Amino acid sequence: MSYDLTEEQQMLKDTVARIAREQIAPGAEARDEEAQFPWDMVEVLRENALFGADFPEKYGGSEMGLFSLCLIIEEIAKVCASTSVVLLVHELGTTPIMLAGTDPQKDRFLPKLATGEHLVAFGLTEANAGSDVSGLKTKAAREGDDFILNGTKMFISHADIADMVCIAAKTDPSVPGHKGTSIFVVDTKTPGFGIGKHENKMGVRGSSTVEIVLEDVRVPAENILSGEGKGFPIIMKTLDLTRIPVAAQAIGIAQGALDYAVAYTKERTQFGKPIFSFQGLQWMMADMTTQVEAARQLTYKAASLFEGLPKNLDRLPTETIRYSAMAKLMASETAMKVTTDAVQLLGGYGYIKEYPVERMMRDAKITQIYEGTSQIQKVVIANTL
Repeated sequence: MSYDLTEEQQMLKDTVARIAREQIAPGAEARDEEAQFPWDMVEVLRENALFGADFPEKYGGSEMGLFSLCLIIEEIAKVCASTSVVLLVHELGTTPIMLAGTDPQKDRFLPKLATGEHLVAFGLTEANAGSDVSGLKTKAAREGDDFILNGTKMFISHADIADMVCIAAKTDPSVPGHKGTSIFVVDTKTPGFGIGKHENKMGVRGSSTVEIVLEDVRVPAENILSGEGKGFPIIMKTLDLTRIPVAAQAIGIAQGALDYAVAYTKERTQFGKPIFSFQGLQWMMADMTTQVEAARQLTYKAASLFEGLPKNLDRLPTETIRYSAMAKLMASETAMKVTTDAVQLLGGYGYIKEYPVERMMRDAKITQIYEGTSQIQKVVIANTL
């Protein structure tokens, strides 16, 4: 399958690059310093209809597909990883509804999500349930036409500002492992839904990461996705899909750092000439460029494999799962290496906050961790062989 950019995709990429350069880049340093959720960037994304890139037209989206969403995220991440997280989390929170929602559920939730009027989060991780989903302790007990949710979630992006959260909970705690897990769409204004600790993070500091506390939260049974005990396949398919936009984010961060480092080394002079002219540094940048492009092509290939797949598949094709994990693994590892090398190329200047590569290096680290660590990606890849 070809994954060259179409004329429309190239126009999209160029348009988002201009928006990123003119409207997002100027405040990136301040967003990192202030560590506040970027509502001004949400408005930029709304005004340019970027929330609905991967939403069907019938719900108000532009139906451009996962590949186009990856292009958008990559361009934004070049200048501000925190702003790109807004779209990442929106896709992550929406995907369970896209995959497993009934038509009435989609009619209720998706139109306002497509425009960005409502924001959404994904509540999976707990103290004992990170890479191991079977460790979930949050419970949902049936009570008439409702479920009563109790438990605590941690490291949940944007739950403090979201209008709804897709929450994973055990509806049948008597069965072992991941069985008996269900997914609920929970309105964050529901009594008993509370926000606990706000995490003080190393990177993507303009993106909020919080604890969710659920105390007798009453959720209508009509808000369960696919039925009781059907949650685990939804979780796995969601992560198989959404780790590809994370790979795109990692590529954007790496490319942004590389672009800055190249420009800097052409201007910085030592021993009477630009440091770009020294072969040792040229070789570093040659490696960085090759690694970023290799990761990009793997990510584009992974995204292309998802284009046109039916949303109601019980299990994704093995090849798509493998490419998704390989893209996430390679792109995140590349982002960490390239940003670290960019700091080295700037020397002392790379280590201070006045220059953006220091922020990019901190931002890159999370791409090796969230939506499946690099080590988990290797497990996923190996399991497909």
